[in-house]
Amino acid sequence: MRARISVWTIDSDELESITPIEPTYAGQWIRVMAGPDDGPGEENFDLLVCTPAWLADEVSNHVAIVRRHHLIVEEWNATRVREVVTDLFTREEGKDWDELGLRLSRLGHWEFEDYQEL
Repeated sequence: MRARISVWTIDSDELESITPIEPTYAGQWIRVMAGPDDGPGEENFDLLVCTPAWLADEVSNHVAIVRRHHLIVEEWNATRVREVVTDLFTREEGKDWDELGLRLSRLGHWEFEDYQEL
């Protein structure tokens, strides 16, 4: 099984709505809506797309940072970000949605990450 995806801003707007003043200085959370390619449903996977300059400022403001779910790009380009994210998420495979979701959660924060039934 593979994922079927769509890519948005965290607010469900088109990626093209993000227009930083300086493309080499950007930090933007995006949302990947992913579901099984052979059936209905989708779930959220969030990741921060940022540039080295933006990340350098974050480090200087916090002494050190530890983070998962980051995609570091040279500059913000919505088309290129969509291409890279689509490639990363659609090449992962799993025997079922639980396995595939776990693999995708290494790329973006899965809304059901650490979920446990009571």
